[in-house]
Amino acid sequence: MPQLNPNPWFFIMLTSWLTYSLIIQPKLLAFLSTNPPSSKAPEIPNTTPWTWPWT
Repeated sequence: MPQLNPNPWFFIMLTSWLTYSLIIQPKLLAFLSTNPPSSKAPEIPNTTPWTWPWT
C-alpha cells in the first residue's frame, strides 16, 4: 500500500520541521512585544451595587 510508505513524507515532514525550528522560530522570537507585561498590581475598580427600585 503506497500510503504506508514513509519514504517521501518523512523527509518532507523532517525538512519542514527543521526549517521551522532553525529559521522561522528564531526570527519570530526576535520581535519585540508591543504590549510588554507590567509589574504593577492590577487595579481593582471601585464599584457600587445597583439599587433596584422594586426591592
